[in-house]
Amino acid sequence: MGALKGIMAIVGIAAIMMGGLWILQGLDIVRWPASSFMLGDITWTRNGAALAVVGVALLWFARRRT
Repeated sequence: MGALKGIMAIVGIAAIMMGGLWILQGLDIVRWPASSFMLGDITWTRNGAALAVVGVALLWFARRRT
């Protein structure tokens, strides 16, 4: 069970980071890569927020005591 919690924590952190990048790209704050279709598209802001929430949930489950 410890390995599963470790994997959940890693995936949760990655989801939070990727969700944050999507949010910033959707808000047109981060313009990387310069030719991305995500820049300035509010849909990616919502998708990033949803992914970040999933990441937080994964971290919460990984840190929860049985």
